[in-house]
Amino acid sequence: MAENTIKIENPERPEASVAGTSLFSGIEKKLKLETYFEAGFPMHYLPRILFFFVLALIYISNTHYADRATREANRLQSEVDDLRADYTTRKADVMYAGKQSEVARRVKVLGLEESMVPPFKVIVDKSEY
Repeated sequence: MAENTIKIENPERPEASVAGTSLFSGIEKKLKLETYFEAGFPMHYLPRILFFFVLALIYISNTHYADRATREANRLQSEVDDLRADYTTRKADVMYAGKQSEVARRVKVLGLEESMVPPFKVIVDKSEY
């Protein structure tokens, strides 16, 4: 009868190492991370790691908030510029429509004419009223 034997794979052979490798295991072998954590994860560094993680999150959120505020300010500034141009245009139209010559031209259609006699002041004695 044949004996059971254990077959040990040679890690130097490329065909044996290709089958069980992934990107992360390759990175782990290159950086030799298993030597840093032989005794386990050092828990005394955990508060510092969490603190820097929270700082990084605050920094990222602050950057997003600043970008959003800048975009909103630019949008509002362009809207203000558009409204200012609209206001200036309408004000010029109203000023033009209020000129005496323009009013006279518009009311001529209604049959009204401009008076050529200048206005005069009516003076009433105190005894009359």
